[in-house]
Amino acid sequence: MMSAPKDSNKASRGPATSPAPWQSSEGTSSSGHPTSQALIRANTSQKIDHLGKWSISTYKFTRQYLSERLGKGTRTVDKELEGQILLLKETQVKYVNVLKLAKQMTNHLQNMVQSQRGLADAFADLGVKSSELQGDLNCNAEYQRLLVKNGEVLLGALKFFTSNLTTLVHKTIEDSIMTAKAYEFARIEYDAYRTDLESIQAGPRTAATVLKAKEAKQKYDVQKEKFG
Repeated sequence: MMSAPKDSNKASRGPATSPAPWQSSEGTSSSGHPTSQALIRANTSQKIDHLGKWSISTYKFTRQYLSERLGKGTRTVDKELEGQILLLKETQVKYVNVLKLAKQMTNHLQNMVQSQRGLADAFADLGVKSSELQGDLNCNAEYQRLLVKNGEVLLGALKFFTSNLTTLVHKTIEDSIMTAKAYEFARIEYDAYRTDLESIQAGPRTAATVLKAKEAKQKYDVQKEKFG
């Protein structure tokens, strides 16, 4: 009795595979969530847009800065504030010099105290070995010890003063200087957009320039709010 032939097609079939998830042309999967390609495109687009805005802003800032330095551009002036900033910078220079001198004095005094301590020990040692001059030598040793004691008090006060002055110069005043620099940066950026707006408004009025002036006014208002 002959057995029925096996189905060769059935035997050659591999394991069943699930169909690939469906993706729409809009970048969403069948579940409605955005695909990885769509997320990458969106992220790249945001970065390019941010880079474009940054480039334009940097160009405007540089142009305004150079224009002012060459004496061709106009700048917004707050005389009272700029006077305070100038005074702050001058004060910082003076305090830096005081700090430098205070550190020098501290080092000199420290060396002197060490020398006085050495003299006190030397006089005391000589007093032990020279009986005929023992009284004078011991007296000199005591004077030097007294000078060392007073010198250490002064040295401690100088170190405390120098520490506080260092904080004032390199922290308090420096923070104020950085704030002033941030103000100057914002001022230049504001003037750059103001100059653009004034330049467009001073030109011929056409449909294109009216639209351009409107856009420039919107950007100027944003900068004005930030600067103000």
